[in-house]
Amino acid sequence: MAKQPLLTERELQEALSDVEGWRVEEEKWLVKSYLHSTFLEAVDFVNRVAQAAEEENHHPFITIEYRRVQLKLTTWYSGGLTRLDIIMAQRCNSLFKK
Repeated sequence: MAKQPLLTERELQEALSDVEGWRVEEEKWLVKSYLHSTFLEAVDFVNRVAQAAEEENHHPFITIEYRRVQLKLTTWYSGGLTRLDIIMAQRCNSLFKK
């Protein structure tokens, strides 16, 4: 994957308005938790995220804690947050609503 330009603070703040519920941690991670009704719904969501991650070639860190799924995004090749993270966050939000 080619190195992507890092988002400026202003670009990041504007982009966050398009990705409901995501927050920045340690200035390099986008993080969000999704709560599901059942464990199986949580696992199904993770499978949909995995498929989208393959399509985007941008893979999140995923933690499953029973019904709660936490996703963490960063662009390793760039050393922080890029447009790729925003795109993947938008896809994850869309997958959760389905």
